[in-house]
Amino acid sequence: MTKLAIVYYSSYGTAHAMASRLAETAQAQGAEVRLRRVRETAPDEVVQGVEAWAAHAASVADQPVAEPDDLAWADAVIMGSGTRYGHVTSQLQAFIDTLGPLWQQGDLADKVYSSFTSASTLHGGQESTILAMHTTFCHFGGIIVPPGYTDQTKFTDGNPYGVSVTAGPDGIDDTAATALDHLVTRVLTVARRLEG
Repeated sequence: MTKLAIVYYSSYGTAHAMASRLAETAQAQGAEVRLRRVRETAPDEVVQGVEAWAAHAASVADQPVAEPDDLAWADAVIMGSGTRYGHVTSQLQAFIDTLGPLWQQGDLADKVYSSFTSASTLHGGQESTILAMHTTFCHFGGIIVPPGYTDQTKFTDGNPYGVSVTAGPDGIDDTAATALDHLVTRVLTVARRLEG
């Protein structure tokens, strides 16, 4: 059984919805999944000062928080983050910064990695955020599995590097759901080939 860790940060819920879709699809395909949010690092008064942020934080408060062991355990990892100035959120970066001991031991190498993101605007740094995660995966010695244009859906969602959406109040649409399904299927397929 392929072990997949989905590690993400979400302020308002879009990345959470994306991560949940990935987990659901992976489980339906027989993968063992750890869906993990990263720890909130923003001061509580800042979080509570934004209604949507506070509401989302409360809704996931009882869900597991990512630990380095989740990556050590996994055969494949999909990371997700909202976009902050064309880069990952500080919360996801703070988690990545805890991975040094695993990296030094080589325990992050030779795993399959991929990524997803969301931004509040169409060209709000979505691709550069995904590529920033890819740079991290290169430092790990990971095997990056982008979706490329390997399925017709990629000609609709238009992102060969990962999956990205423009965040909105309605969550993820059918195009995003199909792109996420394709991404996790491709990640699991390549991970299973490497296992064999």
